[in-house]
Amino acid sequence: MKVLLSIKPEYAAKILSGEKRFEFRKAAFGNGLVKSVVIYATKPVGKVVGEFEIAEVFRDKPSKIWAKTRKFAGIDKVFFDSYYEGRDVAVAIGVGAVQRYREPLELSHFGSDITPPQSFRYLESACHQGELELL
Repeated sequence: MKVLLSIKPEYAAKILSGEKRFEFRKAAFGNGLVKSVVIYATKPVGKVVGEFEIAEVFRDKPSKIWAKTRKFAGIDKVFFDSYYEGRDVAVAIGVGAVQRYREPLELSHFGSDITPPQSFRYLESACHQGELELL
């Protein structure tokens, strides 16, 4: 199973380049069958630009998550602290193998009722890799 995540274009680019090896969230996926993330780069891009396998998911106090991830966080400590302000738990999704799509896709490619998720959306019938042109 895959999930669709809305990610700011600058962070999506860092994930695709390998510079950012963790995606941070305030909540984890409830479904343990999720194995990969489809990246929707938010506006002004507004397209699905690639995907990555989930290497691991960390859930812990924000200070402990930062200590584990800071080297490849792709964000600075000020932003991290602001994002998790007032939170007891932080979630870091470890980025595994990354695939950039040759041509970014419209969300409609994944279904007629797909809209940009506020946080994430499960994609039960996501495209098979063979149907996508990968770089």
